[in-house]
Amino acid sequence: MTKSITKRVIGMAATGLLGLTLAACGSDDSADNAADGEEVVNIGILQFMEHNSLNAAKDGFIAELEDAGYVEGDSVNFDVMNAQGDQSNLQSMSEQLSENNDLMLSIATPAAQSLATVEQEKPILFTAVTDAVDAGLVESNESPGANLTGTSDMVPIEEQIQLLLSIVPDAETVGIIYNSSEPNSEIQADMAIEELKALDVTAQVSTVTTTNDVQQVLTSLASDVDALYIPTDNTLASTADTVGEIAMEYQLPVVAGATDQVEAGGLATYGINYEALGRQTAQMALDILENEASPDNLAVEQSNDLELFINEDMADALGIDPDSISLSKE
Repeated sequence: MTKSITKRVIGMAATGLLGLTLAACGSDDSADNAADGEEVVNIGILQFMEHNSLNAAKDGFIAELEDAGYVEGDSVNFDVMNAQGDQSNLQSMSEQLSENNDLMLSIATPAAQSLATVEQEKPILFTAVTDAVDAGLVESNESPGANLTGTSDMVPIEEQIQLLLSIVPDAETVGIIYNSSEPNSEIQADMAIEELKALDVTAQVSTVTTTNDVQQVLTSLASDVDALYIPTDNTLASTADTVGEIAMEYQLPVVAGATDQVEAGGLATYGINYEALGRQTAQMALDILENEASPDNLAVEQSNDLELFINEDMADALGIDPDSISLSKE
């Protein structure tokens, strides 16, 4: 698919029923029938934790279905649960959602893995998952092979590192911070380390295990590096405000994996718009609901919408002209 590239500048303060009865109605009239109340689809949504990126993915998914005629309380019921980052909540929530819904959306890898353990028949979509194969969710991205498929939030690491070094061309050491218990974050961090190594720039890596670690670990890291790279990490995303405060204190440019992370506390990214990713996932749900598509042969999709995203307030705080920030291929 052709990816669209846009540039957006903002202020930091801005914020197992694959053949469902509805699907048999066909693409043209199923939404109309649902809107008339003839069929109600029950969709369960399991979100791993609370932060802007995952919230945006959820909101985009719901909004896209609403735009297609699936109205809450009329033609569709959304059963939304949030584990608040607590692994112990995922099992019980997954069981409830599996029992009560026709189709499910999992947001972030732990949520997808949890739903996969309790439901092997009903269709499960995922989003905000970086590497579905490595996470054991699908056999391959091209042919998932079971009842799970969805959208990946793998970001263009090479372009993000190039963006960071275009902002700080004299950088000798770039800090990388992520949660060591998040495999998807480690994958991205390793890729960033390789990119920096190829450019003869030293990567200094620090890891955290909980949100409580972020301030102390990042403060220690900030004093030793020229710039900072943060992958799409749930723990760092949920503490993006803290990242922003430390970045301003140490005058440290931060490139993060997602636009929402930058909005809350980074400088720039060429990355994922999670609201658009949620909408893209909803299109896959519509394919299942209306066209009888089956997740086992519905390929995992990459984001169609990558943005060059600049936080204007952070740029001002760092004394950087936002107009000077660009991606060479744009």
